[in-house]
Amino acid sequence: MSHALPQRTRIYQCHHIDSTRWDGFKPRPDDIIITTALKAGTTWTQRIVSLLIFQTTELPMSLHSYSPWIDARFIGPKAEMMMIVEALDNRRFIKSHLPLDALPYFENVKYIYVGRDTRDVFMSAWNHVNAYTPMALEMLNSGENAPAEPFEQPCGDIREFWRVWMTRGRYEWEHDGYPNWSHLYHARSYWDFRHLPNLLFVHYNDLKADLDGQMRRISRFLDIDVDEQTWPALVDAATFASMKRDAHLLGPEMDMVFEGGAQRFLYKGTNDRWRDILTAEDLELYEAAAARTLTPELKLWLEQGAASGIEPGVD
Repeated sequence: MSHALPQRTRIYQCHHIDSTRWDGFKPRPDDIIITTALKAGTTWTQRIVSLLIFQTTELPMSLHSYSPWIDARFIGPKAEMMMIVEALDNRRFIKSHLPLDALPYFENVKYIYVGRDTRDVFMSAWNHVNAYTPMALEMLNSGENAPAEPFEQPCGDIREFWRVWMTRGRYEWEHDGYPNWSHLYHARSYWDFRHLPNLLFVHYNDLKADLDGQMRRISRFLDIDVDEQTWPALVDAATFASMKRDAHLLGPEMDMVFEGGAQRFLYKGTNDRWRDILTAEDLELYEAAAARTLTPELKLWLEQGAASGIEPGVD
């Protein structure tokens, strides 16, 4: 697999995403694509990359204006999205929630994959889907290529949501992740190409444990030089506390999409909350799902990040 290049062989279409919206995308040599499955640190990484590119804590426009989410089916027509992407005159850092086999691959584009423990992703996803406003639900279920199967907020039983999330897939090649897509399959699609020089693996736990060090890793990968005197302010602006304080940078649309706005969207930023919720029986579903899709090394890395002793991309 280390000698092969990724191929775009899957189509993902549902209430949230549409992989065909990448059709016709014209890459630039310095493009950056930030990709996660869901609730694994996407916005955090977008904020970090924005700080490295602009080297200021302030942004004239919202973060999401500078870092558009192309595969979001519900954000305007495809043609309009491509016009927005083409009009960006800064170094582009684009968000995606697609697995690598549904995303165009370009050898001159930098890809940042962000991983997180599946169980922590679930806890954040539970808060996320239960925070949608009526307007958000209307957006998800209408517009261009409206989904045949509408999105519905889950019942109020978090453990029942976990059971479905761990045992049902939306697509025939996935076995979990419903009503969205599989966090496990998404991770595996990138893991199989972890030796590619233009693909960087970042872990949520490592961002929490050593934000300065991880930001330096990302800056080296992106070939961005930052004056040492500027570093402390940039690192401080990327902390979760600062992002909560500066939540207005995410844009006014947060108030329309989430009950509680950007503060609810960012929520807690903590790990291990699942330990107080999931039972031993619940966790058996996770172990079975992981065994179907993940290698032992990938499972360990997703659970622990650098603490696992595994460094993706290094033999």
